[in-house]
Amino acid sequence: MNEFFTNYGLIILLVVLLIFMFWSSRRRMAKQKLEQEQRARQTVPGAEVLLQGGLYGTIVSYDPENLDQPAIVEIAPGVDIKVHSQAILRIVEPTADVQTEDDFLPEASAPVVAPVDDLADETRVAADDKTDATDPDAEPGTKPQA
Repeated sequence: MNEFFTNYGLIILLVVLLIFMFWSSRRRMAKQKLEQEQRARQTVPGAEVLLQGGLYGTIVSYDPENLDQPAIVEIAPGVDIKVHSQAILRIVEPTADVQTEDDFLPEASAPVVAPVDDLADETRVAADDKTDATDPDAEPGTKPQA
């Protein structure tokens, strides 16, 4: 028995390793195919996407059957770009906690009040109160005459 493993142990180990590699490769390929099919189902006009270059946009047109056909993505209102269909990295999932620009805009009914720069007013008043040290009869707030 010990002689059997000495003669054939390495071959058995290699066969087991090859079987594991084939099984692992098949499993990974099946998982990737499932992810591609899911992405293809979600890649429809109107879906927000992230492109490979880091740009966010909305799909205008996309042909999942012909991947050689470029996809049209709107990156700003009225700005459409053509990208390779494989440049779409992922579909952006909307979240409820995202703050938008509208959250920071003042409400239409609330009056907009400009902030008062109190420090500038105090500096101006202090400068006006200076008098000429050489003229003791000068009134406060008047400038020395040259």
